[in-house]
Amino acid sequence: MYRYIVTRLLLAVPTLVGAAALVFVLMRLIPGDVCVIRMGSGGSHVSQAAVDACRQQLGLNDHIFVQFVSFLGNYFTFDFGISMWSGRPVIQEIATRLPVSLQIAVMATLIAVLIAIPLGTISALKENTWLDHVVRVVAVAGIATPSFWLGIMSIVLVLDITYLATGKAWMPPIDYVSFWQDPIRNLSIVALPALTVGYRYSAVTMRMTRSAMLEVMREDYIRTARSKGLVEQIIVNRHALKNALLPVVTLIGIEFAFLIGGLVVTEQVFNLNGIGRLFVQAVQNQDNVLTQALTMLVVLIFVVTNLVVDVLYAWLDPRIRYS
Repeated sequence: MYRYIVTRLLLAVPTLVGAAALVFVLMRLIPGDVCVIRMGSGGSHVSQAAVDACRQQLGLNDHIFVQFVSFLGNYFTFDFGISMWSGRPVIQEIATRLPVSLQIAVMATLIAVLIAIPLGTISALKENTWLDHVVRVVAVAGIATPSFWLGIMSIVLVLDITYLATGKAWMPPIDYVSFWQDPIRNLSIVALPALTVGYRYSAVTMRMTRSAMLEVMREDYIRTARSKGLVEQIIVNRHALKNALLPVVTLIGIEFAFLIGGLVVTEQVFNLNGIGRLFVQAVQNQDNVLTQALTMLVVLIFVVTNLVVDVLYAWLDPRIRYS
């Protein structure tokens, strides 16, 4: 077990270095001079001396290899630099927005698990019955529905229900308040986007749970044991559920990592100042420093989440080892 963990940790390092190299190259392939864009965004004339001073400040006159080593060293020490647009440290910009996205991602993942695993299991146990067909329709609808449309419809639904119930349409406030400061106000802000995102991601997990459960239940040893009696059938069903949930654990971890960096549309629809919206603003403002920092943050979350999932997977199934 310890050898497996160490091996996975060592494999994470070249993954991060490779991702950093890709981000470094792609950001420098963007047309135009960063300093010219930064200093001439208001349409004013920029002197060559000012551009040269800016390039010297950002280290753009150094050799490309020196720039990459400096870039890599800064990110491994969590020194993301200074935002080209706001002039604030990037780490402060991220720290201000991350709690919103993190809370929505955690709540959406929990909602997806609570919806997907029970319904996916029931769908597999009741294969080809009306209940199975209903669950599959719900799953397909979640996969096929665009996130922006689902978010807009959920807002309209809340407006209509509150208007019919109280005579006055109600919408949650948009200024974020932490859960520890005001739990009720906090949940009123994040509950609707979390439910919307959670339903969409539960659809994929639901189908995955059903498929994995059916695959395990069709194994010869499962069918043989189930034919021996009720007690054996209960034990085997538990064993089948455990084996079926192993690949689902991986999917849930990947979904959680994707949620952190993939809340762009949801945060735009619900007007939430999270990481996704910050990403959009960084691109619109041509803030290359902030853009590459957010990109590397998403990569880091993906790598760490997959590492945790792999270790958990090996703990649940002792047969998984590196030879």
